[in-house]
Amino acid sequence: MGSSGEQLGVMRLNDALRRAQTLGLDLVEVAPTANPPVCKIVDFGKFRYDISKHSKDKKPAGAKLKEIKFRVNIDEHDYLTKVRHAEEFLDRGNKVRVQLQFRGREMAHQELGTHLVEKVRDDLSSMSQVETDPKIAGRNITMTLAPLPANRRKRKFTAPKPAEESEEAGALSTAP
Repeated sequence: MGSSGEQLGVMRLNDALRRAQTLGLDLVEVAPTANPPVCKIVDFGKFRYDISKHSKDKKPAGAKLKEIKFRVNIDEHDYLTKVRHAEEFLDRGNKVRVQLQFRGREMAHQELGTHLVEKVRDDLSSMSQVETDPKIAGRNITMTLAPLPANRRKRKFTAPKPAEESEEAGALSTAP
């Protein structure tokens, strides 16, 4: 192929090299496995730049940051639901910001909030690592978790299967 993209047809290696040198360009092998191999007459520096730019465009976007908000007096079921959501976010490769919010008199018992954030950290330890340690800022405690590599993640809290829910519902409706 020529420098402007036109096809020059099948030619010997010496002829192709001579033609590239007369144009002040390089002969670059584009498809070595083809029969005959496909070469292109281009400026090699520009060719490498175009390839690197093309590969940068294909990189996926970075991990998104998802936020899970807790309160100090959270019920166990609500806690499990929020931890399941956090686990799902981590499983998809997203970072998770855990935020615990104090209201009113709850500020007098910040140790309860600290224990809850530590419990979240321990429960999600099989899925994540702590990126930012828990910090108290005003009325909030904030911690950021980053996902572990995919081969090291182990889910502890999986959502109940729909079949189990329907069995439970059937058992409840038949109870006297």
